[in-house]
Amino acid sequence: MAQTSYQFLRRDVRFDSGEAFCSAWLYLPAGVERPPVVVLGHGLGAVREMRLDAYCERFAAAGIATLAFTYRYFGDSGGTPRQLMSVRRQLADWDAALDFVKGLPEVDGGRVAIWGSSFGGGHAIQVASRHPELMAAISQCPFTDGLESAAALGVRGSLKITPVVMRDLVARLFGRPPVMVPIAALPGQPALMNAHDALPGYLALMPKGLAFVNRVAARVIPEIVSYRPGRRTAKVQPPILFCVSRTDTVTPPERTIAMAGRAPRGEIKLYDCGHFDFYLGEHFERAVSDQTTFLTRHLLAPAQF
Repeated sequence: MAQTSYQFLRRDVRFDSGEAFCSAWLYLPAGVERPPVVVLGHGLGAVREMRLDAYCERFAAAGIATLAFTYRYFGDSGGTPRQLMSVRRQLADWDAALDFVKGLPEVDGGRVAIWGSSFGGGHAIQVASRHPELMAAISQCPFTDGLESAAALGVRGSLKITPVVMRDLVARLFGRPPVMVPIAALPGQPALMNAHDALPGYLALMPKGLAFVNRVAARVIPEIVSYRPGRRTAKVQPPILFCVSRTDTVTPPERTIAMAGRAPRGEIKLYDCGHFDFYLGEHFERAVSDQTTFLTRHLLAPAQF
């Protein structure tokens, strides 16, 4: 039976998180009374304008509401200092987003799923392991092990970036402005990501006119290295779909596949593409189709598909 394709509306919303707020888009499929909802969060330093709308539109067309948010300190969300990345604060943003959608009268707060990509894919694992009430989770090209990702950066890259981290830690100690490091850069340059496809792949996600800042406070790097959300997969009770790149240069796939296999209700789909290819072109089409099928199966009543 052919699935219905719904029209949808998008509106700008915001919700409180900590001392500030997160800006977000709420997509509502037209004519669907209290639809289920998926919360979407992005990766390293990324904002929702970097292709999260493409996923939201597909899910909304399937009759599923979506909330795509930007973390505090980035984009049009609140918080100072700007470009401050923190694992703890980002996880708090996820919790705040879940509280927000559960309180919306327009959606069914009992049918909630999450979707995260890259660093956000690691967060999706962590959040799902702490929220057994979720109906489903999707972790796309997920960051699962900080040590593995640091190894992918290489010894030279690590040596180049360490002095920047130390300067920023000193700056924080004395209350000075953060010392920044690029999010994505060319091979050999100090950055969070400097694989051959990192900078062009990252830039390809940005729509024209987006005032994007390609840097974060360097103090986050020790947090990233010690962050190992893949270790939580065995504690994820909801169904979770892992979309993994076979040739990922940012999040090594072998470790990700091994960790994903521990999820009690996990599904793993492998794709012959790079880390950044999921967001565009034919690889996006395949991934978003697989993800829509997964969400439909777990969020919608049988009569609706």
